[in-house]
Amino acid sequence: MASVHESLYFNPMMTNGVVHANVFGIKDCVTPYKMALLVLLSELGRAGAQLSLLERRRLNRLLLPLLQGPDMTLSRLHKAIEESCPNLANSVQIRIKLMAEGELKDMEQFFDDLSDSFTGTEPEVHKTSVVGLFLRHMILAYNKLSFSQVYKLYTALQQYYQNDEKKTGIDETDMELTNTEELEGKMEKEELDVPLREEEISCSGPLSQKQAEYFLSQQASLLKNDETKALTPAFLQKELNNLLKFNPDFAEAHYLSYLNSLRVQDVFSSTHSLLHYFDRLILTGAESKSNGDEGYGRSLRYAALNLAALHCRFGHYQQAELALQEAIRIAQESNDHVCLQHCLSWLYILEQKRSDSCVLLEHSVKKAVHFGLPYLASLGIQSLVQQRAFAGKTANKLMDALKDSDLLHWKHSLSELIDISIAQKTAIWRLYGRSTMALQQAQMLLSMNSLEAVNVGVQQNNTESFAVVLCHLAELHAEQGCFAAASEILKHLKERFPPSSQHAQLWMLFDQKIQFDRAMNDGKYHVADSFVAGITALNSIEGVYRKAIVLKAQNQMSEAHKLLQKLLIHCQNIKNTEMVISVLLSIAELYWRSSCHTIALPVLLQALALSREYRLQYLASETVLNLAFSQLILGIPEQALNILHTAIEPILAHGAVLDKGCAMFLVAKCQVASAASYSPPKKAEALESAILNLNEAKTYFAKVDCKEQLRDVLYFQARLFHTLGKIQERNKCAMLFRQVHQELPAHGVPLINAFK
Repeated sequence: MASVHESLYFNPMMTNGVVHANVFGIKDCVTPYKMALLVLLSELGRAGAQLSLLERRRLNRLLLPLLQGPDMTLSRLHKAIEESCPNLANSVQIRIKLMAEGELKDMEQFFDDLSDSFTGTEPEVHKTSVVGLFLRHMILAYNKLSFSQVYKLYTALQQYYQNDEKKTGIDETDMELTNTEELEGKMEKEELDVPLREEEISCSGPLSQKQAEYFLSQQASLLKNDETKALTPAFLQKELNNLLKFNPDFAEAHYLSYLNSLRVQDVFSSTHSLLHYFDRLILTGAESKSNGDEGYGRSLRYAALNLAALHCRFGHYQQAELALQEAIRIAQESNDHVCLQHCLSWLYILEQKRSDSCVLLEHSVKKAVHFGLPYLASLGIQSLVQQRAFAGKTANKLMDALKDSDLLHWKHSLSELIDISIAQKTAIWRLYGRSTMALQQAQMLLSMNSLEAVNVGVQQNNTESFAVVLCHLAELHAEQGCFAAASEILKHLKERFPPSSQHAQLWMLFDQKIQFDRAMNDGKYHVADSFVAGITALNSIEGVYRKAIVLKAQNQMSEAHKLLQKLLIHCQNIKNTEMVISVLLSIAELYWRSSCHTIALPVLLQALALSREYRLQYLASETVLNLAFSQLILGIPEQALNILHTAIEPILAHGAVLDKGCAMFLVAKCQVASAASYSPPKKAEALESAILNLNEAKTYFAKVDCKEQLRDVLYFQARLFHTLGKIQERNKCAMLFRQVHQELPAHGVPLINAFK
């Protein structure tokens, strides 16, 4: 089941991917990179009418990210300009070279000439435009420099140019050893709006206010929507430390540091950065300026709320509850209903295992709607749907509730919650065993584009919702025997969510489970056992269950039974009904293998009652198949055939290929057992029908490479052909049986006692 996205409800730094930063004390300063931009603007003004309309448009689009972004190397700047206008790029390169290789008076003359851009009746640059403000800031900053500072700037410009010359020389040497056409093809594919690589950022000095805001907004947006394109945690932290070195009171940088520490699950650093963020808000007076006398208290209560969310994320529930109580107390004193609603939402997350949590959540949704908080209301509805799905409510009621939630999403353009809603629907249909509907919802999410405008051209498709849906899609393909397709989906997941990312554990678990199932189907139990440790590390309950399955397959019945009994008690305590039913079915199979057929019946009836109570249709159908097998063992195949007809349709419509094969194999067994009392003509007809069902079962087993079941089908078919006197067909089945048997020796359990 997909988890409802437990995002930090209060994110004081971001609104629609934009950072509201106020960088105190960081003023505009002249750097070699900004001088290169000034040269670009100067040459752009000189070119005038010589530039085509297309080139001018490209350059205009290029200027804003260049002005706002962090300093970059001269080679990257030259390459960016060259993609828009090659002639202008050469002019800029020559002008910088002349200035760097000339004398100090050349740089002074350049700055004196910049003011000419504003003169005349029709100036080249308007004073209040983006470019005009940048030019004026640079001229003022340069005029304030002392002589020694001007000389340092000049030497820095020389070093900036020389570093580029050294790099260009190395690149030219490498180009002689490579194909020129390949290099041109690669350069065409690279675009400026792709986030900067680590080696291309040179923020050794203090950033200006606009540069800092742009850098923080870009990285915060990438962390939210596409973590793979953001800077690596180590390098981002290095840049933030450099930013904080020049301005320790830069509150928003501390908050981005907090988000960055969460990526690597660093409890100490994330807590440290979060507390520093709120401390800086109070020290700088940013909150009190915008919120009157309530600023100080507002920072305190939201600090406690964020601290509770942090502890909850790391599983420190006792500390989270204490922090949440503090936030509630301060919010009540200040009569802050919005903060109280956020607290109520987190209170549900902390207490959702309690019986009264449903009432708490309903109250939260009503209050969120009353105070106009659609984001909280939607999250509350989806949490309520998830809880009621586990409680066994019907699918139509859940979908109606999600429909109401979707109305809120579309009305307020909450694209992130639209994605979460579709992922929830996918998981609900999977829970109820409707794989076709789950597949439809998964495809819907993958084919839709995000509504939210994200910086630097990044689509909002690297969120938890997409990870959940892609994992479900991989498992659905694996269940149908399309292992190559499942492998491709997992490969895409690994690229989109690297192992270091926060959602990587999702695909890691599904990858291990798929490989485990393939090894079990292939009869390689020692290989399957090697995957148990990985599954246990990601999901302890799933790991223990898989370990019991391996022990059962290796005929270690007593060890498997002890493990399953402990797991059953644990799952009943935490109310994991889906796993309880699966464990009961495995325990019943242990009783069959131990020839305790009558003891298995109460266990199966308990599983059937649970699956029907909680509307788990697919598990109910699987339980009925197990009951039919029990009736076959107990000698009433006619009754087994009757109940099979009620259960086999959902299995064939929505089931995994292995389950379809097992169902058809069971039908054939029941047909053969029932035919014992028939007249010879009717018996031959029943056996022919059983052979057709066995052929279908054989096709299913071959699709998932389940050699053990395939061997049993071939043996059964050979016996039936022998009974019907079809010698040629019998010999063919016997030959195939021998080939499979040599690859996979029998485990010594009688054929009639093995259902799966």
